[in-house]
Amino acid sequence: MNFNQKWKMIDLSQEIYQGMPVFGMHQKTFFMLNQTHEENMKATGSPTLGFSARNMLISEHGPTHSDAVWEFLPEGPTIEKMDLKLFWGDAICLDFTHKRYPEYIEIEDIEEALKKSGLDIRKGDVFLMYTGHYDRTYPDKDYGGLNAKHSGISLAASEWLFEQGVVNIGVDAPAIDQTPDDLDFSGHLACGRYGTTNTENLCNLDKVVGTRFVYMGLPLKIRDGSGAPIRAVALIPEEE
Repeated sequence: MNFNQKWKMIDLSQEIYQGMPVFGMHQKTFFMLNQTHEENMKATGSPTLGFSARNMLISEHGPTHSDAVWEFLPEGPTIEKMDLKLFWGDAICLDFTHKRYPEYIEIEDIEEALKKSGLDIRKGDVFLMYTGHYDRTYPDKDYGGLNAKHSGISLAASEWLFEQGVVNIGVDAPAIDQTPDDLDFSGHLACGRYGTTNTENLCNLDKVVGTRFVYMGLPLKIRDGSGAPIRAVALIPEEE
């Protein structure tokens, strides 16, 4: 990475708020006011400045997040023990908007998308799948509810990507798996086999699709975490 280069930053993270779509099995998001500015001024005795704050109840998998292997493989590492190189580095984003439920994203789909984009897969890449599910449905219940339906990656395609050197598979949907039919949770199953991660609930992938860029989505350092919210961004070099 050239630190003398000028970079454009694109936010790939969904907003966190009460009522946000959450995958059916996870905790809904709630905010509670801890104290007002006036209450704090009274408590501290300050005549000039008060502090206000809120409390937040949230799933480790609610907003844009990455998974720990431990979430789906009990002998795997929890999030704070996973190598940070899985969460940032070179990345590509490919277009799979033509793949709709109940279809899976297969190896041949990836090869076709690579050919169309002129991109290649390199060891250490983060691999992002632009499915358009976020664009089509967010924030309606069709985005992440119990009956939400979207395409996802097959076991063969997931394992193929990891064999090519990919370290993290991301998607603009609540799961990298095809839901709700894929009860093998194929993408997660492959992550467990290869000891790596996946990233879900991304957005704005239309702004990076078909390009190579620098990705960063560092997880919160949650002790024994099954996953963690991230602030995912893409860094794209700007022309001088």
